[in-house]
Amino acid sequence: MIREQSFTKGPIFMPLLRFTVPILFAQFLQAMYGAVDMMVVGQFAQASDVSAVSTASWLMHLVTSLVVGIATGTTVLLGRRLGEGNGEESGRTVGASIVLFLILGIILTAVMEALSLPLVRLMQTPKEAEAAAVSYMRICASGTLFIIAYNVLGSIFRGIGNSRIPLMAVIFACVFNILGDYLLVGVFRMAAAGAAIATVAAQALSVLLSLLIIRRQKLPFTLTRGDIRFDAKRMGEVLKLGFPIALQDVLVSISFLVITAIVNTLGVIISAGVGIAEKLCGFIMLVPSSFSQAMSAFVAQNMGAKEPGRAKRGLFCGIAASLAVGALMFYLSFFHGDILSGIFVSGKDPAVIAASWEYLKSYGIDCLLTAFLFCMTGYFNGCGKTTFVMAQGIVGAFCVRVPASYLFSRMLPVSVFRIGLATPCSTLVQITLCFLYFFLLSRREKRSGWHLS
Repeated sequence: MIREQSFTKGPIFMPLLRFTVPILFAQFLQAMYGAVDMMVVGQFAQASDVSAVSTASWLMHLVTSLVVGIATGTTVLLGRRLGEGNGEESGRTVGASIVLFLILGIILTAVMEALSLPLVRLMQTPKEAEAAAVSYMRICASGTLFIIAYNVLGSIFRGIGNSRIPLMAVIFACVFNILGDYLLVGVFRMAAAGAAIATVAAQALSVLLSLLIIRRQKLPFTLTRGDIRFDAKRMGEVLKLGFPIALQDVLVSISFLVITAIVNTLGVIISAGVGIAEKLCGFIMLVPSSFSQAMSAFVAQNMGAKEPGRAKRGLFCGIAASLAVGALMFYLSFFHGDILSGIFVSGKDPAVIAASWEYLKSYGIDCLLTAFLFCMTGYFNGCGKTTFVMAQGIVGAFCVRVPASYLFSRMLPVSVFRIGLATPCSTLVQITLCFLYFFLLSRREKRSGWHLS
């Protein structure tokens, strides 16, 4: 039976931690899911195939960022309704979200299939990697509906305080993807195309198995067939909360795409090395990213129940836990990044490993900063302040990260570490904006009562 988690009463840290841990494991497996493609291709194919998977993965990540951002609107809105004790309205919100994401999935599939080649070329993909990148992207784009289904399921269950069902879904996907990669890439030598086929097949099987499990569970809200309809009002509410997050996530992803394009101009070795480092970054940023998602649900429920003090205490707990782990991640990535990078290429190409380690050092610094940033953005999302989250993300991405990356890439001799420093510089600016906004909201709260709206 599905057990929803109420965050509005009792202790704070342990319930928040219990809710975050399954999200952490799910994100770890999700990172594995993407990294396995890179790892297996690196073991059985060429540097050009690694570069292709890196480039195409970033383009597909753009789609995922859009979906996850809008789905956060469902998480926050559903959390509010449950915090208010309104089960009937919760069901209508879920039904409207299903229709909204079905429409979005159809549109995204058509767009990504049509624009695969122009986007790959826009990314300045090395010529020897271009065909493989287009193939990978088109195959993955065919599974867009499954990407969306997975994220919608996750947003719904995080909204009710249940992080175990999303964990089960990603476990299925990760296992299927690993098996598929080794079969298609390792045995049949299909390189980037085989990795893409394994990815889509794993997503489809994961969604189907998850739906079979959910059918046997009892939900904490009423959902009828009549609720699954085009409901402009509720779809608008989801979009109002989720679209700013989605836009911010997409623009931030675009900023990393721009950085990837900049790096791609430096040659296939550096392109492959940075691609591997970016995959590793998905792991070293897991804890703050997990607390960010958990914070959104925790804060949304408490704001719905008119408990802003608990929401703030939850924020401080999340930052403390993230910072403790961030110190360990800094040590590993800064001082032992060569060992981590070697996992992907098995020592076959020391030049790629060296480029990856140099880039990882900059992310080691960022591990200490994202403990603050990710938890604070999760807090603001839960408060419904998604427009601010969008604004600070855009400032960090396009006023700091992209210009700094370009500037550092033009400095001779070229340093991958220096290029990577653009990211912690951006994070530091965003943290400053978040603290200023937090204190501004706290002052407003004291003047006008508990509510932050």
